[in-house]
Amino acid sequence: MRGAWALALLCFTLPARAGLFDDDLARQRIEQLRSDVNALTQRIETVNSNQLDFANQLESIRADLAKLRGQQEVMFHDLDALQKRQKDFYIDLDNRLRKLEPAANEAGTPTPPAKVDSAKETRDYETALNLLKASKFKEAGASFLSFIETWPNSTMQDSATYWGAYAHAQAKDHKQGAALFEKFAATWPQDERAPDALEGEAESLKALKDFKAAHAVLQKLSDKYPMSDAGKRAKRELKLTHIKKK
Repeated sequence: MRGAWALALLCFTLPARAGLFDDDLARQRIEQLRSDVNALTQRIETVNSNQLDFANQLESIRADLAKLRGQQEVMFHDLDALQKRQKDFYIDLDNRLRKLEPAANEAGTPTPPAKVDSAKETRDYETALNLLKASKFKEAGASFLSFIETWPNSTMQDSATYWGAYAHAQAKDHKQGAALFEKFAATWPQDERAPDALEGEAESLKALKDFKAAHAVLQKLSDKYPMSDAGKRAKRELKLTHIKKK
């Protein structure tokens, strides 16, 4: 009788323990699965966060690049405007000097030699000057050369020579530009444009790849006009060239 009860009790408890073991194993698997899911979720969040940071950094770089490009455009525009103002300033100064010449003659300044046709001389000069103002450099250069040859005794020879040199340099005719700049600096060394003429000659020589001659002109400019803006630029360039050669 006792054996029957023991057998019955054993049969009753075994399924209960088996179910308990199955529940524990399921819980363990659930916990493991939950842990894996949490870990995977954290990895996804980390990746998303890194992607967001990368996207923000990329956007910042693009904004900085756009800003730099804008600044570059402004600098180029300012440089073009500065060059135009410089050209207009010299042309305006030249025109003012032309207007002062009659008054100077009346005040006792020796009258220049008589001209065959002073009106035509003025028209020829103004034609070349207007071509220069219109940035038609090739035509302006040819017109100034024609003026120089046609009117050798003109009081406008200095300006015609300087602007002829400038026009040829702008038209990439650096050989003629260098020759006229050299002529101007040698013929009118006291003119306020003489330092710029030497600088222009050096630039044309560099464009012709005659660096030895350009160096010599820069040295002359630095020695003869040390306090001029062109002379100071020449001095800095000579210093940099000397450092590079070392």
